[in-house]
Amino acid sequence: MATLLHIDSSVHPHEASVSRDVAASFRKAWEAEHPDGKVIYRDLGTDPVPHLEGPAAVAGFVAPAEHTPEQAEAFKLRDELTSEFEQADAVLIGAPMYNYTIPSTLKAWLDHVIVMGRTTASPTRTAAGKPATVVASRGGGYGPGTPRESFEFVLTYLDKVLGESGFGLDAEYIVPELTLAEGNPAMADLVDMAKASRAQAHEAAELRGKALAARFAN
Repeated sequence: MATLLHIDSSVHPHEASVSRDVAASFRKAWEAEHPDGKVIYRDLGTDPVPHLEGPAAVAGFVAPAEHTPEQAEAFKLRDELTSEFEQADAVLIGAPMYNYTIPSTLKAWLDHVIVMGRTTASPTRTAAGKPATVVASRGGGYGPGTPRESFEFVLTYLDKVLGESGFGLDAEYIVPELTLAEGNPAMADLVDMAKASRAQAHEAAELRGKALAARFAN
């Protein structure tokens, strides 16, 4: 039975969040093709994990057998989150752009599961090769050649953390753009482009969900 780890990080509820909405298309397709699969769901928008603190950070550099009682207690959450990440066959992450980068709640989750010598910085990285799908929504346009290309710190950051220099995941990015167009009069001429981008994102998410579910159903 395959396991999907689904992470949402938008501060907005489903009806107001494009990242949640598009990620839901992936999950719906995954569950339809793989109804017996397990889904581990963490909603960092409504139930955030705490930011990484000193004892838990230090414990990540110490072998578990050598943890002090304080380190062992502090490392429990890191171990729980990391174990969820490791046991998943596929990972789905909703990563909306806030102030040019990922939500702080998603960064906090990453800080917990980036464990040196375990999930990263190790020849035997425990999550390497897993397929990851990231829904990286953003209110404007930040693609190559756009005026704000240099302001894009979502894909540039996540590619380093999730990719070969970090976890070693096989990551695919789905990027619905211009999500603020319908509610911003100054972006009125971009509404059609925004709708097309969102529709393409839903289609890509559904296809990706079906394909990965089919892979793990065999």
